[in-house]
Amino acid sequence: MKTGNGTRISEFLLLGFSEGPEFQPLIFGLFLSMYLTTVLGNLLLILAISSDSRLHTPMYFFLSNLSFVDICFTSTTIPKMLWNIQTQDNVINYAECLSQMYFFLLYAQLDVFLLTVMAYDRFMAICQPLHYTVIMKPRLCGLLVLVSWIISVLNSLLQSLMVLRLTFCTVLEIHHFFCELNQIVDHACSDTFLNDLVIYFNTMLLAGAPLAGILYSYSKIVSTICGISSAQGRYKAFSTCASHLSVVSLFYSTGLWVYLSSAATQSSHASSVASVMYTVVTPMLNPFIYSLRNRDIKTALKRIVGVPVI
Repeated sequence: MKTGNGTRISEFLLLGFSEGPEFQPLIFGLFLSMYLTTVLGNLLLILAISSDSRLHTPMYFFLSNLSFVDICFTSTTIPKMLWNIQTQDNVINYAECLSQMYFFLLYAQLDVFLLTVMAYDRFMAICQPLHYTVIMKPRLCGLLVLVSWIISVLNSLLQSLMVLRLTFCTVLEIHHFFCELNQIVDHACSDTFLNDLVIYFNTMLLAGAPLAGILYSYSKIVSTICGISSAQGRYKAFSTCASHLSVVSLFYSTGLWVYLSSAATQSSHASSVASVMYTVVTPMLNPFIYSLRNRDIKTALKRIVGVPVI
């Protein structure tokens, strides 16, 4: 792109999913219900874990952190979209757009790191059971979460500062329901080579490396499970990580779907629709995935809602 002489604009337009007003009430109702389900489901999961002493273990500690991040993740984008639909005003000012992009990147990166840490926890529990309680102490668990927050904050800050150096010559129409980094960079009228380079290397380092760690952990887990002689032992070992593996598969597959589909079709509208999967649907399904097959969580949830535990 050629460097433009335009001044920095003060606002962007979030075009969302459809410009047709007849679809807006349906979109509003659908996303409001998904958002409320996400918040309520993850809050109940956090409450169940914190209120039951039997769930005060590393696995559930990481899970409660993941639920908190998922609430923040969806709260970064959905309330603003619902407000825009309700007021029929698609405008978002520059500072608000940059803030939304910053927090979206922050919580998305935290999701990646927490899923990686949870894979490491399952690796230690299944492959190194005798050393598990010695290594996975509360101090290490807290340190892993703290490091995840620090790296995520620094990454989001770097990406935001890189956007601040760009200029936009016209009113920027974002064909999305939130301020997405790639679309903002693509619409800049100044040189974006350095931005594209930082995005590429950050994606390889902060998304590719955790995925490689997860795949390595599960390759060792599968190898260990296959070495267990009894079928009951294999089932018990696999059941402890089946929920996490489902969430990892859902998160990464939908995330890859977004970028592969947008690259193949060159359609920002298709990208925004696909983004719903990992920004809204995945955080909404996580509490159900972790609770449906987990007897301890179901027991804790029953105590909270007052259902007799048999």
